[in-house]
Amino acid sequence: MLLESARWLVGQIVLAVEKVTAPTPPQRSPEDQAAIDARTANLAIYQFRACPFCVKVRQAMRRMGLNIELRDARGDPRWEQELRQQGGKYQVPCLRIENDDGSVEWLYESKDIIDWLDARFA
Repeated sequence: MLLESARWLVGQIVLAVEKVTAPTPPQRSPEDQAAIDARTANLAIYQFRACPFCVKVRQAMRRMGLNIELRDARGDPRWEQELRQQGGKYQVPCLRIENDDGSVEWLYESKDIIDWLDARFA
């Protein structure tokens, strides 16, 4: 019980820090944002809401102004199962990349995900 309470408290602190330190997204024209949104439509982030590494990825997404679908792998059994079965492991954050040819790549580790996003959108 004490451990669960401590985890909950730490999670609340992580979420509060995320809110306070949220970067300002770039200002784009509606047309430019629509073009970026079209390029991110084939991406999804599997995450836990209070995971510090997931917060790091969400902050990077906000900094770049990216609208990538967030999938709660802890709160939704459908996303947990997909992450385990298709991604190969139950680890977050994970970026699901659906390529133009229909193939799917799974990218783990917050630094690798942010580097991948930076290379394409920053």
